[in-house]
Amino acid sequence: MDEPRPEKVAVVEEVRGRLADADAAILTEYRGLTVAELAQLRHALAAVGGDYKVYKNTLVRLAVAGSPNEQLSGFLSGPTAIAFVSGEISAVAKALRDFSRTYPALVLKGAQHGEGLLTAADLIALADLPPRDVLLARVAGAMAAPLQQFAGLLQALPRNLAYGLSALVEQRGGPEEAPPDTVPEPAATEAPADAASDETTAPEPTPVEAASADEPGSEEPAGESEPS
Repeated sequence: MDEPRPEKVAVVEEVRGRLADADAAILTEYRGLTVAELAQLRHALAAVGGDYKVYKNTLVRLAVAGSPNEQLSGFLSGPTAIAFVSGEISAVAKALRDFSRTYPALVLKGAQHGEGLLTAADLIALADLPPRDVLLARVAGAMAAPLQQFAGLLQALPRNLAYGLSALVEQRGGPEEAPPDTVPEPAATEAPADAASDETTAPEPTPVEAASADEPGSEEPAGESEPS
């Protein structure tokens, strides 16, 4: 079996190295494009971070065999060119899509982005996305709007609270005056009504008892008798 020619080995190594270094790789079919149109396409892609190269399918299959990029083999049918992406894949996809609208001979096949495989429909969807800077500005604006509304709410809250309290006070007829700080006098204590009835008074002596008490010798000592 003949060994591959050095130039073919060099191409295989080139494809393998470029696939490893690129942020993404978009495979296209260029059948029907003229040399001038291909030059125009390369110029358009270079402006957005794409480098367009034409390779033989057999050499590309050798380059991707046994590597994470082997799934690209499914797109290797017909004349194939690879757009190596350095930067945003959406920008390169948009340039390819816009060129294909003018030159329908250019057909998007698929792409390798990181470890994921993208179909032609995926590339069209990426092409419809706005640039990265515009997306970031929109996201920042979407995040800033609620924050600004929340900050305004916090600023208005004390003012609205004061207005609400003032309206509530007016609705209730104004603020109530606090009574003067006076110490109440202790209430006079009254004797219970039945207290007089509980006191016992001695009964006044009758006239007979008073007279007998005043006469001396009215009573003889017990145990004494006259001598016989």
